[in-house]
Amino acid sequence: MKNFLYVLITFISVSVTAQSIHQFKVETIDGGTFDFATLKGKKIMVVNTASKCGLTPQYEQLEEVYKAYKDSNFVIVGFPANNFMSQEPGTDKEIAEFCQKNYGVSFPMMSKVSVKGDDMCEVYKFLTEKSLNGLESSSVKWNFQKYLLDENGKLIKVINPGTLPNDPEIIKWIAE
Repeated sequence: MKNFLYVLITFISVSVTAQSIHQFKVETIDGGTFDFATLKGKKIMVVNTASKCGLTPQYEQLEEVYKAYKDSNFVIVGFPANNFMSQEPGTDKEIAEFCQKNYGVSFPMMSKVSVKGDDMCEVYKFLTEKSLNGLESSSVKWNFQKYLLDENGKLIKVINPGTLPNDPEIIKWIAE
């Protein structure tokens, strides 16, 4: 009985303290402010990106998925990060030009951040710490790891970097 109560109390406290991505405001790649609260009611895919990675061609599928579902209460938010083998060395301006020129990226891109370590940005602390997101703790394994959040801004799934953005499981979730 004691263990059951401990588990129940822990579950309740995690459920009560779980936060929402809608609480965050971040800097966009062009120096503006992006308020996640504007995404209430939309499903969100957050992805850390890099321009010089073997997975960089995923920008193409990200853009295709975004174009196909952006009018269906879905958005992709990209966060360039240089945490893995210096594969995103450019400035925000250089990254934006690369994304536009090579992949026609039109989904929201944020200013370059850190997605792991002591200088991890607040959004990624939320995404990776169970005490904040209420789902699970995780580490960002590589560039192009995807975080799926529901219409209430709650984390519901972490997707491996090697899984393509147009994977049937992801498309099914978007279309539900």
